[in-house]
Amino acid sequence: MAIEGQLSDVGLADIMQLLAVGRKTGCLTVTDRSSFGYIYMEDGRVIYANVLNRPDRLGELLVRNQVIDRNELSRAMEEQARQPGLRLGRILVSRGTITEEDLSRFITVQVEEAVYHLFAWERGAFHFEPDSHPDDTTGPHVSISAESLLLEGARRVDEWSMIEKKIPSMDLVFAREERTGTNENRTETGNGKAEEGEPGGRESSPGKGAEEAELTPEQERLLELVDGHRTVRDLVDESGLVEFDVAKSLFGLLQAGFIVSVGRREDASPDAAEAEGLPQKLSVGGAYYRAGMFEDAEREYRAALAIVNDEPTARARLALICLRSERFEEALAHYQAMPDSVRESPSGVRNRALALEMLGRNEEAVDLLEGLAERAPSPPELLLARAIPLLKVGRPRAAWDLLRRFRSAWSGGDPPPLYYAWAILAAAASGNPDAALQVGREGVAAHPTEGAILVNLGVVLEAREQGAAAEALYLRAASSSPVPPQAHKNLGDVAYRRGDQAGARAHYERAVRLDPDLGDDVYLKLGNLFHRDGDRDLALQHWRRALELNPRNEVVRTNLQLAASSAPR
Repeated sequence: MAIEGQLSDVGLADIMQLLAVGRKTGCLTVTDRSSFGYIYMEDGRVIYANVLNRPDRLGELLVRNQVIDRNELSRAMEEQARQPGLRLGRILVSRGTITEEDLSRFITVQVEEAVYHLFAWERGAFHFEPDSHPDDTTGPHVSISAESLLLEGARRVDEWSMIEKKIPSMDLVFAREERTGTNENRTETGNGKAEEGEPGGRESSPGKGAEEAELTPEQERLLELVDGHRTVRDLVDESGLVEFDVAKSLFGLLQAGFIVSVGRREDASPDAAEAEGLPQKLSVGGAYYRAGMFEDAEREYRAALAIVNDEPTARARLALICLRSERFEEALAHYQAMPDSVRESPSGVRNRALALEMLGRNEEAVDLLEGLAERAPSPPELLLARAIPLLKVGRPRAAWDLLRRFRSAWSGGDPPPLYYAWAILAAAASGNPDAALQVGREGVAAHPTEGAILVNLGVVLEAREQGAAAEALYLRAASSSPVPPQAHKNLGDVAYRRGDQAGARAHYERAVRLDPDLGDDVYLKLGNLFHRDGDRDLALQHWRRALELNPRNEVVRTNLQLAASSAPR
């Protein structure tokens, strides 16, 4: 069961503790206006987390800690742009740029820092989706005790409340204080000493030079970088430290009088800000997409295209969103606007073919997929994708051959439901009823609640004059989720043939509610039923709808002509 609410009512740490104690698995999403973060848990342990637009992203962490240089990161990101499904960490490991140990260590840091940052949020909304798992695009996962994160997060939240009084913005600039034995500008309490309990590492002696003071390694590193020009954000980028450690160390240096604030640096020019906005839009869009928040993802990706019109990731994701929402023409338009390398990639071709198929342009879909098969190896998924439009254009033998090859090549356990649903039809249509029956029974055993398999096997059984068994399968399909409209259509046909007019009408009406474009036959029979009940207007309405769907249906046309000739004058 999903859990959701407002952070103003219950803190994120309390939610995390509840999920940890309950050993829950799922995704905890947190949103606050344009800010977005998520935490994946498995059996109560944190396995992945991310907050958009944070400086502790994997690539930046590796550069700042001098594990890789900026050129190596750029080359890896270019490869990732050409192949959006690959993760940056995996690319770097495959290139030999980093080791698996480096990858695991810095992903752990990235996850921890994301969780700590989210703990500080005091407003926004949270939503926990149980049994949700990160997809392959998130990269390697870790396993961190939620309890340890909660303890460290609570400590950081307490310290941050004091730090932000002195460092309220990442745009602040600090300069080294001139030290001549005493320091009149340092921040002091009433007795001239730093307040007890304040963060800052080891105690520093205000009257000593930097070389004599007891500074932490982090403070020493930052003191070398403080120059009166770099902002706190710059120091994070260049020091190799995470944001909290930078702020904490600067707080200690400020309290001890080693540095002094010299104001803020204003944001860059509008053009620079727009250039920086592209990766932000892509990151936000990606997070919304992975969370299934497709309307929000679409908004961010459209904003990215307003910056760079042919940005491939935004175009590809918008095309997928359009496919999901059955806006097939729009999906094709996005693919048309993509660079050739993306549009003609195997996934690009398959998705374009799917859009064409859904638009009824099956011959074009066949041509695309056959062309792809000629120039690239055919993985099992491509065999299945090719078979479906072939069956739709009336080439069942070719479709059945591809489906048998798919079954032989498949090695991942039970084949997907889509294979069984279409293989039943292809085998039957190519004159192999025994094979259709065998495939159908295997499919029902593997996917006992899959409505399309139940319906198609029922059709095979009806053809073998096993009407009772077929009806039982249709009833099971009508109880599945989602319900295939054809289940109610076929139950309506069963009732229609046995003279059960009320039952037939009830099932037909459910069928067309599920799919108003189901077919002319269902509207013809509904019209016939209303005509028998003496409801001429509804009969005409349904026959006209049947003729809209199939203008060549002569039976419907005859019914309408007879109804017109017998109308009272």
